[in-house]
Amino acid sequence: MTAFPEIPRIEYEGPDSDNPLAFRWYNPDELVEGKSMRDQLRFSIVYWHTFRGTGSDPFGPGTALRPWEDGTDSVDNACRRARVAFELFEKLQAPFYAFHDRDVAPEGASLRESNDNLDAVADVLLEEQKRSGVKLLWGTANLFSNPRFMHGAATSCNADVFAYAAAQVKKAIEVTHRLGGENYVFWGGREGYQNLYNTDMKRELDHLAKFFHMAIDHAKQIGFTGPFLIEPKPKEPTKHQYDSDAAACLNFLRQYDLLDHFKLNLETNHATLAGHTMMHELDYAGIQGALGSIDANTGDLLLGWDTDQFATDYYLTTQVMLTILKHGGLASGGVNFDAKVRRESFEPIDLFYAHIGSMDAFAKGLKIAAAIRADNALDGFIARRYASWDTGVGAEIEAGRAGFADLEKYMLEKGEADANVSGRQERLEAVVNRYLDRL
Repeated sequence: MTAFPEIPRIEYEGPDSDNPLAFRWYNPDELVEGKSMRDQLRFSIVYWHTFRGTGSDPFGPGTALRPWEDGTDSVDNACRRARVAFELFEKLQAPFYAFHDRDVAPEGASLRESNDNLDAVADVLLEEQKRSGVKLLWGTANLFSNPRFMHGAATSCNADVFAYAAAQVKKAIEVTHRLGGENYVFWGGREGYQNLYNTDMKRELDHLAKFFHMAIDHAKQIGFTGPFLIEPKPKEPTKHQYDSDAAACLNFLRQYDLLDHFKLNLETNHATLAGHTMMHELDYAGIQGALGSIDANTGDLLLGWDTDQFATDYYLTTQVMLTILKHGGLASGGVNFDAKVRRESFEPIDLFYAHIGSMDAFAKGLKIAAAIRADNALDGFIARRYASWDTGVGAEIEAGRAGFADLEKYMLEKGEADANVSGRQERLEAVVNRYLDRL
């Protein structure tokens, strides 16, 4: 029985199509920079917003109509939901999906019961993966919803909570490995503090590092070889989260000798909440070899929280894809739609409209980015702007052959610095506009 009888498999029809249930830009087999769009973008659909989101907000209960739900939190309902999820994945031609442990299976009255529930649903997930060919991009553990995690999980002041979190992550890594997950994500939803009067920050950071080293050790024991990913987020729910942005995460990983085992899973809405652009966060991670995957969404600049909207802005998707291509692609990561339909978009078909629109936006962003790169439209200007570093004193500085005394002597003899080169920001923004007009 189908949950979406009125929805066909979504196919590519081209930019002139007016069919809302067709792709205008996402052509999975089209080659871009020598790889198919499918392999460049590696689209992934999240389980939590798509199949557990209800449309509730702080001012009212959920509005979403989900006919496949029976109103219970039973394992049977979870298994039925899993089969519905794969119908949507297949019809959208999404090669990957992602989940939290507590999204796919109900939490039991004990850790043992929760583990049994997860195993039962994982049996269905594995069966559906084999049938459909859809793969698991990554799994993760929900260490933030249950009240036991009020003070954090790996950074909790309660050692028993740390132990519970470790046991839960152990199981989540094992299930991710069993399902062939290509990565494992840590999002420290409550790994931070509200007030330093009651917080031993150094001890909490030390404990978080111990937790990650334990995860590395267990992954080696079971043969899980995918990278671990940390997802930065600056605030919400805690006032100060230890994984606040890419720089904070990389500093932490380097300090605790974890950098060889971790990359970053970057999210647009989290970047803007941290006061950065997504392009900044991607580039910062990329130049340090830590770009792992992205959570593809956007926020509302008029609202100060994580709204997790579907990205449809071609400027944003072009900037994202420019930076991803610059750093060689996403490897085992993907473009993961950590986004939810609005409360007012409550019918099942809205799930399709939302994903189709954002998949098209990233596909067009990919095509625009590739065209800009092929013409060297931005990099050529950057090379000219930094030309003084390629010869003469600039090359000496970069090669480590000049110190302060050498540079003092150089400038005393020269008398004044050469004239600066204009940044041409407005011209370059117009260049990008022309590519958007052209494609």
